[in-house]
Amino acid sequence: MQTAGYGASQYGLDEIGLYNYGTAYWNLGTAQLVEHALRRYEGTLASGGALVVRTGQFTGRSPKDKFVVQDEQTASTVDWGPVNQPMTSEKFGGIFRKVLAFWQGQDLFIQDCLAGADPNYTLPIRVITRYAWHALFARQLFIRANPSETANHRPEFTLLFAPGFQANPADDGTNSETCIAIDFTRRIVLITGTSYAGEMKKSVFTILNYLLPARGVLPMHCSANRDADGHSALFFGLSGTGKTTLSADPHRQLIGDDEHGWSDRGIFNFEGGCYAKCIRLSRENEPQIWNAIRFGTVLENVQVDPERRLLDFDSAALTENTRAAYPLSFIDNAVMPSVGAHPESVIFLTADAFGVLPPIAKLTTEQAMYHFLSGYTAKVAGTERGLGSEPQATFSACFGAPFLPRHPSAYAEMLGEKLRRHKAQVWLVNTGWVGGPYGVGNRMKLPYTRAMLSAALEGRLDDVALKPDPVFGFLVPESCPDVPSNVLHPRGMWSDPEAYDRAAADLSGRFNANFRKFTGISAEILAASPA
Repeated sequence: MQTAGYGASQYGLDEIGLYNYGTAYWNLGTAQLVEHALRRYEGTLASGGALVVRTGQFTGRSPKDKFVVQDEQTASTVDWGPVNQPMTSEKFGGIFRKVLAFWQGQDLFIQDCLAGADPNYTLPIRVITRYAWHALFARQLFIRANPSETANHRPEFTLLFAPGFQANPADDGTNSETCIAIDFTRRIVLITGTSYAGEMKKSVFTILNYLLPARGVLPMHCSANRDADGHSALFFGLSGTGKTTLSADPHRQLIGDDEHGWSDRGIFNFEGGCYAKCIRLSRENEPQIWNAIRFGTVLENVQVDPERRLLDFDSAALTENTRAAYPLSFIDNAVMPSVGAHPESVIFLTADAFGVLPPIAKLTTEQAMYHFLSGYTAKVAGTERGLGSEPQATFSACFGAPFLPRHPSAYAEMLGEKLRRHKAQVWLVNTGWVGGPYGVGNRMKLPYTRAMLSAALEGRLDDVALKPDPVFGFLVPESCPDVPSNVLHPRGMWSDPEAYDRAAADLSGRFNANFRKFTGISAEILAASPA
């Protein structure tokens, strides 16, 4: 057993029962981890310096393989079901012991990190991996602990990432050889049978979604930015709706691209980095993300020319879910530390595959509560295992149901209270299809979406005439600077208006059918249902 690196913690691996491993590489820097990854043939160095890796069989999350240990602490506080599948403490303990035995004699990479940029709510974590590139991912995505303090770093949660270990469903009670399991009593996360690094970040997000509401903090699946005067905005939405792209605005300061908390002090980023989709990435449309692809960035499943090492962002040969992981400091005008004032604007992003929703609409607080609980969008192929080549319409409560251990109403009630208290304006923005459904219409042009968002955030829509949508009831601007007026009204973009009416009726029916699963909802929120 050996230790390498200058940041070993006094709280060692033996504290979780890990012994007889090979060399433990503690808190190595970016250059050291890249060197190890290349030496171990874990990836390829691309032109420009990014490390290109493959995640193997799984190029997205495995939601059907996620479990939470059901014990005295969680039995009555977790919303059990398909999202939060229960696992007994005994089954978890058995898998845990097998992973520890599996790692005997193997080299390990350890990164001591933090989650939560507000020091009042920071969660110390530790990531233990077999691959140098997984350690680099953790270093870039989470908040780095101060190197002078790692000796005293005592993690409140430890993530064991063991892609080479495969669970035995018959013995371990899992659904497959893959297992992502969280034990809130042991404060251990197990990730096995997959190399997809996104499982790490979403496991930590799930932990924070469980812990923070009890402290008065609303955890949110959203990006955030602010203008030069400090006016903050939130961008909610599932993967593929544009959270990262639209929050990385050259004219605004980025607070974070995916996960935040809203406390009585304001908003704060949970992470220290970004995890941007980069399929069809271009310098013209996404300059800040383009410029972040450099040495230290981890590129997942991006095609690279083996000779010239040039990147092909247009290729989906491996997956549509190509990703770039880089520290927040790689984004120009990033806010450091990544905290902000109470938001004045809240944006709900959706990618409407039916081509029905308007590109922008103004919501009342009650309508915001309804659409927050609905969380409508279209899943984009590749963001999860099992999706086909076409987007699928879906409803995901709070725009992040896969990561919510508690009942969605708990988060929705917190959001409504904060919207009222801080008088934030909510906008629904459709980054999906116009002129027809997917396969017929076209994706909304990014420059138009940016123009509409800028107008909303800068108050240039405050005096614009608004027209109620006849089906959904929210208010649609009659005009917007730098956007053709016809684009604002989806029915007029269809070649067959009656076909639009049928699609709108179908989508409103889907909304209403989905919302029936929520009980105890106020009459004011129910009144926001589509006609």
